[in-house]
Amino acid sequence: MKKIVFFLLLLTHFAQAQEEVVHSVYFEFDKFSLDEKQANEVVAFVKAIDTARIESVQIYGYCDDRGKDAYNYKLSSNRANTIKAKLIEKGIKNVIIVTIEGKGRILIDDDIVENLPEVRQKNRRVDVVMNFKPVPPKPIPGVYKDIKKDLIVGDRIYLEKILFDNGSSKLTSKSKQELERIARILHKYKNIQFEIQGHICCTPTFQREAIDKDTRKRMLSINRAEAVYKYLIFKRIDKNRMTYKGYGNTRPLGNGPDQDRRVELVITKI
Repeated sequence: MKKIVFFLLLLTHFAQAQEEVVHSVYFEFDKFSLDEKQANEVVAFVKAIDTARIESVQIYGYCDDRGKDAYNYKLSSNRANTIKAKLIEKGIKNVIIVTIEGKGRILIDDDIVENLPEVRQKNRRVDVVMNFKPVPPKPIPGVYKDIKKDLIVGDRIYLEKILFDNGSSKLTSKSKQELERIARILHKYKNIQFEIQGHICCTPTFQREAIDKDTRKRMLSINRAEAVYKYLIFKRIDKNRMTYKGYGNTRPLGNGPDQDRRVELVITKI
């Protein structure tokens, strides 16, 4: 009997709080068709959505690491188009499906040797990314947008202008300009010690970390935090004042993906 694994991330109350939700559908090896059970689950997924809140839909197909690239790109595209057809059939308007892309095969890290069949099975999938119309963010106690005089241990500085290209840990020129400003403030408040935290969003929950396209390793949040750390050292901030760590997708703020895809400073000593 075929084993069908279906991972549903969307619940109605969850969608109300998030601007973006990832829903994954898993496929058998070398297949792109949906059986009746999978089709019913896709229907349940659609019915759970307040379609008036959907701004756009992105559909990405994937394959496991076996086989030739050309074949896997075609297979992953077929999988994505199968899901697109089912969504349209069940009431999602074609005009809001802005991206349909076969991504081909997902490479497996060299150090993964345990549960290889399970890892490959989870890579044979389509991710449906539902982008919802923005909800005004709620203020979060202890989270600030800039360094100030009266901070206390545990306060978090959300560096909203520290931006990265999708899947990259390389600092942009605008991010470097912002870090230069942050460094000037840190030179002023020399008593502040802090942890630089890297965070990501929009990955399936079984993958707490994302792949850095620059290194091809599943260390994106770590590498982004380290990039900020190294740049602050370059700007002569004492390395003994700071540490860095990547938290992947484990610490969402609950205000949508723009804030979950972030680097922040957490005060550890004043």
